[in-house]
Amino acid sequence: MLVDSHCHLDYPQFSDLEDTLRRAHTADVRCMLTIATSMHKFSGVLNVAQSQKNIFCTVGVHPHEVEKEPLVTVDELLAHTQHPKIVGIGETGLDYFYEHSPREIQQESFRIHIKAARTAQLPLIVHTRDAEQDTLDILTDEMQKGTFLGLIHCFSASSEFAQKALDLGFYISVSGIITFKNADDLRKTVSQVPLNRLLVETDAPYLAPIPHRGKQNEPAYTRITAEKLAEIKDVSFEDIAQTTTDNFFRLFSKANRMNGGH
Repeated sequence: MLVDSHCHLDYPQFSDLEDTLRRAHTADVRCMLTIATSMHKFSGVLNVAQSQKNIFCTVGVHPHEVEKEPLVTVDELLAHTQHPKIVGIGETGLDYFYEHSPREIQQESFRIHIKAARTAQLPLIVHTRDAEQDTLDILTDEMQKGTFLGLIHCFSASSEFAQKALDLGFYISVSGIITFKNADDLRKTVSQVPLNRLLVETDAPYLAPIPHRGKQNEPAYTRITAEKLAEIKDVSFEDIAQTTTDNFFRLFSKANRMNGGH
């Protein structure tokens, strides 16, 4: 089986969720983590997770969204973490490419999410784009205040960033970007990441892998990314499926494998 460790199943593109899940099952994608991007829409994320035993979710505010609603508090995040379906905090982080929210507010929100992750002992899902140094500086500073677990989602950063994230104990999740023709540098970096620290994801409905690039992404396409990862790592697809699934349930230890794995 495979796990899509990062998708957005509450988005309107997945209004026919039953068909989406059927295609995922056919592709051996048997578990999904649907990711929160705002508190305003969080109830929809939780509703999706509650509708299926093999879907889990997170709680948090994407850096794009932090200026659009009141800054979330640690207590607000923690209030949701008792729910059995909520297995992580985020996605959070820094995005200096689009800068839909001021950098200072993004950084403040990032630290709030880290504190919640540390307190709840749930993994942190980090989004970073054009903000490698600030992301590392904040993660390193916060790690000195008390350890926490996490992963860099939809990894597309430098090999130096990857190594420093690994040194902090983080996992790295790869998306369909590794199939893109212009992603040679990324593939080289991913080839150097230890297998026991890798996860696979779609970030659906975004970033569909080749040969579906430019179309709507969906959890079934996790398989394409996993097949490409097997090629990059020069191991069998079965090894990638087993290892990335094991890694997911090790990191997201609150996710019930017996429920989510079938």
